Amino acid sequence: MPTKIVSNDALLQIGLNWFSSRGWKPFTFQTEAWSAYLAGKSGVVNAPTGSGKTYSLLMPMVLEYIASHPDYKTRKPSGLQAIWITPIRALSKEILLSANRLMEGLELPWEVAVRSGDTSTKEREKQKQKAPQLLITTPESLHLLLAQKNYPDYFKNLKVLVADEWHELMGSKRGVQVELALSRLKSVAPNLKVWGISATIGNMEQAVAALLGTTNATVVKSDIQKKIEIVSVLPDTLEKMPWAGHLGIHLLEKVVDIVKQRKTTLIFTNTRSFAEIWYQKMLAIAPELSGLIAMHHGSISMDLRNWVEEQLHDGKLKAVVCTSSLDLGVDFRPVETVIQVGSPKGIARFLQRAGRSGHQPGATSCIYFVPTHSLELMEAAAIREAIDKKIVEDRLPYIRSFDVLIQYLVTLAVGGGFKPEEIFEEVKSTFCYSSISPEEWEWTLNFIVTGGDSLQAYDEYRKVIVEDGIYKVENRRIALRHRMSIGTIVGDNSIHIKYQSGKYLGTIEEYFISRLKPGDVFWFAGRNLELIRIHAMEAHVRNSKRKTGLVPSWQGGRMPLSSQMSDLIRNKLDEVVRSAAHDVEMAFLKPLFMLQQERSHLPSKNEFLIEYFETTEGFHVVFYPFEGRFVHEGLGALLAYRLSKIKPIPFSIAMNDYGFELLSD
Repeated sequence: MPTKIVSNDALLQIGLNWFSSRGWKPFTFQTEAWSAYLAGKSGVVNAPTGSGKTYSLLMPMVLEYIASHPDYKTRKPSGLQAIWITPIRALSKEILLSANRLMEGLELPWEVAVRSGDTSTKEREKQKQKAPQLLITTPESLHLLLAQKNYPDYFKNLKVLVADEWHELMGSKRGVQVELALSRLKSVAPNLKVWGISATIGNMEQAVAALLGTTNATVVKSDIQKKIEIVSVLPDTLEKMPWAGHLGIHLLEKVVDIVKQRKTTLIFTNTRSFAEIWYQKMLAIAPELSGLIAMHHGSISMDLRNWVEEQLHDGKLKAVVCTSSLDLGVDFRPVETVIQVGSPKGIARFLQRAGRSGHQPGATSCIYFVPTHSLELMEAAAIREAIDKKIVEDRLPYIRSFDVLIQYLVTLAVGGGFKPEEIFEEVKSTFCYSSISPEEWEWTLNFIVTGGDSLQAYDEYRKVIVEDGIYKVENRRIALRHRMSIGTIVGDNSIHIKYQSGKYLGTIEEYFISRLKPGDVFWFAGRNLELIRIHAMEAHVRNSKRKTGLVPSWQGGRMPLSSQMSDLIRNKLDEVVRSAAHDVEMAFLKPLFMLQQERSHLPSKNEFLIEYFETTEGFHVVFYPFEGRFVHEGLGALLAYRLSKIKPIPFSIAMNDYGFELLSD
C-alpha cells in the first residue's frame, strides 16, 4: 500500500479550495464523509435527492490518491482504482460528468469510463485491455468483468467500491449481485473500502448490514430537509373523474396548461406504454409543442436517450414524458416542475420523482399529482401526510437467493475457475447467504456440475467440470452463452427496431411485435411506425402518416401498493368516518364517500368491509383489505381454495390495490 504523504487536514483543504473555486460551499455531511473515508472507514452516506451526495464520495477517493502520489499531475496512474455502481444508465452519464469536472479541476489524469448495456464492444475491449481509473458500471457488467480469465489482476489495485442509490438496488436481486461481487473483490483487493449512497429508507441499519456485512459501520447523515410542494390536479367537477382506469387522459388539457406555463417539466408515467400514449395525446391536443417535448424510457436507443438528456440539460425542451428511466440521481437544473401521472404506489418513489425538480440544495421541489381515477386522490393526501410525518418504506433485502448464487458460481467458473472451500467462506460472509449450510452448498455445487437430481439427464445443464479440485468452465460455447445471459432482470426476448436505412431506434418485446403483420402501424419513441418486415430478431420500419397506431406493451408494468401507503390510506378513510378530514383531495371526494356510506358502509380503521351482491353474472363477494394488488392476489386465491374445500364450486378472482372479488355462479 503506498505511503501517505499529505496530511488529512491538507487534503480536506484541497477539497474545500476546489469547491470554493466553483462558488460552492460543502455541506457538513459532505466534509464528514470526506473525513471518514480518509480515516479508512467504510459506510453509507444518507441524504435527500439533490443535496450533493455524489461529491461526498468522489472527492475523498481522489484526495486519497493525491495523498500517496505527490507527483499525481505528471504521473500516469495505472490500474482500476475505484468502481461506482449505478442502478440505471441515465445516472451513469451524470456521474461521468461530475467525475470529469473534478478530475479537470484538480488536474488529475484519471480516466473515467462507463460500462453498461449501452457501451460498444470496441469500448469494452479497450477497457479490458487498459482499465480506467474510475469505472462507472452496473451490477450485471461488474459480474461480466468477474467472468474474465484474468480478473484478479484487473481488480488488484482497487481501493473502493461505491454502490449508488443503494436503497434501490437492495430491494432487488441486483443487490444480491453486488453483495456477491463484493465478497470476491474483498479477497482480491484486501484493503477495499465499501461505501453506499442512499436516500432515506425505513430500515437503514439493515441496509448497512446488507452492503457491508455488519451494522458496525459509519453512517453519515445529512440534516438537510427537502421542501416538497404537492399539488393535486383536479377536474372541474367530481362527475368528470372516472371511478376506474390507469391513464388519466381526462386531465390532459390541464396538464398541457401546466407545461405551457413552466420552463421545463418532467411528466412521469408508471409504464413505457403510458409514456407512449401521453406523448402522442399531448401532441394531438397541442401540436404547437412539436419539437419542444420529447420522450424517454429504457427501451429507446442510447442515442435518442442521450439527445433528450442533452436537450434537458441545455433547457431546450418544454417537457419530457418519461418513466423510471429518469427517476434516480440525474441533475437537470432547468427542470422547474414534475408531474406524476397515476399513483406511484409508494412514498419513496414519489419523493424520488419529486426531487427531479429543484434538484439543488435549498430548492423547493414542486410536483403535480394527476389521478387516473377518483380514489387515487386519497393516495395524494396519504403521501402528503407521509412527508409531514417522515414516513418512508423499508426496502427488504433478499436472503437465500440460490438462483443468483448458481449464476455467480458459473460466472467464477467461466472466469478461470474457483476453489469451493475458499468461495464458501466468502459467500457465507454476505448478508444474503449468512445462513447457508454445508449441505446446501454441496447441493449448489452439484447442480452446476450435473444439473442436480432434476436436470442431470440434460447435457446443457452440465456446465462446470472439476479438475484438481477447481471448478471451471472449459467449453467456449457454454462460457459465451453464460456471459450473454448474466443478470436478474426477467423479460421477454427483445426485437431491435430499425429504419430501412439502418438507424436504430430501440427494442421492443417479441410477444408484442409477433402480433403484428406487415403494414400495421404502432407507436414507438414518439413516432408512428409502419412495420415492413421482421428478420433475424430485427423489425424493419418506416415512418407513417397515419394518426392512429397500436401501443406497445411491456411485461411487468404494474406496481403494488406499499404497506406504508396502505396504512396511510386507511388513516385517511378513518378521518372521513370521524369527520376529521382536512385535505383538499378528501374534501373534493366527499360526495363519493357519502354515496358509499349511503349504499354500503365506509370502514373505519378498526373495521373490515365485505360486500355481497348478485348480478346476471352470478354472486359476488368483495373484500377491502387495502393492502395492494399482490397481497390481494394471494388472499383471493387462498380464500377461494378454502371455500372450495367447504363446497366444490368454481371461482373467478379479480383484484386491485384496494380489494379483491370472488365471483361464482
